[in-house]
Amino acid sequence: MRIHSLQHVPFEDIGSMASDFRARGYALSTTHWYRGDAVPAVSDFDALVVMGGPMEIYDEAIYPWLADEKILIKETIAAGKIVLGVCLGAQLIADVLGGKVTRNAHKEIGWLPININPAAATHPIAQVFARNPNVFHWHGDTFALPPGAMHLASSEGCANQAYVFQDQVYGFQFHLETTPASARALIEHCAEDIDGSHYTQPAQTILASDEKFAQINRAMSEVIAVIFGSEQHP
Repeated sequence: MRIHSLQHVPFEDIGSMASDFRARGYALSTTHWYRGDAVPAVSDFDALVVMGGPMEIYDEAIYPWLADEKILIKETIAAGKIVLGVCLGAQLIADVLGGKVTRNAHKEIGWLPININPAAATHPIAQVFARNPNVFHWHGDTFALPPGAMHLASSEGCANQAYVFQDQVYGFQFHLETTPASARALIEHCAEDIDGSHYTQPAQTILASDEKFAQINRAMSEVIAVIFGSEQHP
């Protein structure tokens, strides 16, 4: 399988997913929008991973490539290929599918639990989340659930944390792929987001335990096994 990722800033890549994909023998490639990379063709890959970033999905005047990215996501979904979005990526996908993206009432930064939607409790992804409820967050925006999507998870500070659309498209507002190194990079480049509000944690708390990162990375491996474990999509 050929996995292609969309990266918005130098310091937020696919994290622990890289080793999972390589262990499966999958080919990896990346479009670095911030470097001015060309838009890939949908035929160039089998699955798309859309990563996070500090920009907002409507910042097309500042980041013109956002318009191209949304078209690419739409075409990839229409082609029946797997799409996974993380944080900003989940918001971009939600927007393409008709779910409005807005400012969340609260920022969520740090280690915060998610709650599984009882109606989705039997879904394999929800079962992974249920075993690993304490996940890493770094966001200020949120998405409305796209029409036709299954709501998988919420949190105390954010109603929509995860969704799946037609067992093909997945959006996670939180992070399971973050490593200690990528968390340090987020803190270095986006420290102003840590404003002391109710659902934000200081850098020392975020970085206090390497085992927390190892746990979410193991959960990411389980999620990858569910989403990318078959070749049923073209």
